[in-house]
Amino acid sequence: MKLAENKLLIAALGGVNEIGKNMYLIQYDQDIVVIDCGSKFPDESLPGIDLIVPDITYLLENRDKVRALIVTHGHEDHIGGIPYLLKQLNVPVYGTQLTIGLIKIKLKEHGLLRNAELQVINVDSTVHVGAIQASFFATSHSIPDCVGIFFQTPEGNVVHTGDFKFDMSPVSGPYPDLHRMADIGKQGVKVLLSESTNAERPGFTPSERSVGGHILDAFARAEQQVFISTFASNVNRVQQIIDAAMETNRKLVLLGRSMVNVVSVAKDLGYLKLPDDLLIDAKMTEQYPPEKIAILCTGSQGEPMAALSRLASSRHPHIEILPGDTVIIAAGAIPGNERNLAHVIDNLYVLGANVIYGSGSSAGMHVSGHGSQEELKLMLTLMKPEYLIPVHGEFRMLYQHRLLAESVGIPNENVFIVRNGETVQIEAGTALLGPKIPAGNSLVDGLGIGDIGNIVLRDRRHLSSDGMLIIVTTLSKNQRQMLVAPEVISRGFVYVRDSEALMNEIHENVKSIMDNLTESEMSQWNVIKQTLKDNIGRLIYSQTKRRPMILPIIIEI
Repeated sequence: MKLAENKLLIAALGGVNEIGKNMYLIQYDQDIVVIDCGSKFPDESLPGIDLIVPDITYLLENRDKVRALIVTHGHEDHIGGIPYLLKQLNVPVYGTQLTIGLIKIKLKEHGLLRNAELQVINVDSTVHVGAIQASFFATSHSIPDCVGIFFQTPEGNVVHTGDFKFDMSPVSGPYPDLHRMADIGKQGVKVLLSESTNAERPGFTPSERSVGGHILDAFARAEQQVFISTFASNVNRVQQIIDAAMETNRKLVLLGRSMVNVVSVAKDLGYLKLPDDLLIDAKMTEQYPPEKIAILCTGSQGEPMAALSRLASSRHPHIEILPGDTVIIAAGAIPGNERNLAHVIDNLYVLGANVIYGSGSSAGMHVSGHGSQEELKLMLTLMKPEYLIPVHGEFRMLYQHRLLAESVGIPNENVFIVRNGETVQIEAGTALLGPKIPAGNSLVDGLGIGDIGNIVLRDRRHLSSDGMLIIVTTLSKNQRQMLVAPEVISRGFVYVRDSEALMNEIHENVKSIMDNLTESEMSQWNVIKQTLKDNIGRLIYSQTKRRPMILPIIIEI
């Protein structure tokens, strides 16, 4: 798809009508700037898939116009897809110091760091990309070094807020720069892309600092080991956990690769204050009494292979949770992860642990990093946009954001609730829905990117629901007759020893089907296979009400 000259196009390739996998673009004439490139984890409907990243077909079709990728902050849903983008489209990447530090870890793991062009920016930086100029303003979130982006184009100014809340007592600076935001608003904002995650929540989101007191209190009251799990990238919360360990005279153990990596980068760059003598290796915990140990680990979403899940199922090689230990889950469940997390919590209770979790007043171990309704209205009031595109949220959140915009004076018709791939086009000062561009999910499976389609997923779901039945027949090449009895193999369908009668009946039916095929039919493998599938499929369904995948294999000798 080609854009007409001298028009401004704004689109989401990910991050609208969904949580995660954020990616947006701004295009003016021959220049495209990409904002964020995130990832998200698959649910049970995508068996075998490792990761979901944005579909970048449009960018590849216009690769000669893509000038830069600008990243608002270092969370996975904003940087997780960058290695997969750079493998296909090596463009300059701009981000703040901590954000670039976290991106470097990913690129190193993928063998891309040597050839990547990474540019560190700050709130005083300006990036010129053809006819588009980008500058930045400080926001607060659950990770330091977050920025919003102010784009100046010939068709008007565009602002992307990134993820934000107005935390006026942050654990680590900077404070949200209200003066800069108000100044941008005075210059005139044609279009505002503003996050919508907490658009359904009234009031203001509490400060991250409020969690620190609850963590310290739990550490002080714990009589044995303390285990605490949070997002590795929530650097501000990690700092409060470090502070609690120091104040209660506990040594700190880090479990989980992402936790170790993030803490290392944040410490080296000065975003974490972590004394060298505070950390100990997991193998050293036996040298200290339980009341002098705190373990900071990954797995706050119940991920099966993460450290907390392994601890909860007693599968960790060096550390175990004992009755009376305290386990704190300092994170909220991302929608879709509730079941896994509940299973982990149940296992922790079975082990006899004292489990503390939740964001309610009784626990207070988590506050959101996203602004609630009053903060979204404050952003709208500061920016005074002519048009609003709510982003980063499911449809109900985007819709609620529209209602908030109406309450501060933005006309309903000036709010565009779009889907991934739908565009907003600005020409001569007026915004209208533009042409659709390719967008969606690109599925990562091992080393493959985007090579797993609906047919493969359908087969995987089929296998996971009813299993597979393999029928092996051996034919004479000359006489077109069976040389040996057919072999029937069950995988995930039935346990053969407990279903001998059914397997014998299938075996006899295969022999009968093969005997009844004519000589001409026996020479056509596709006819043999389809006949076996149809007839054995009907037999199995009549006996079991199941529909396993039937895979006939013909060996010709």
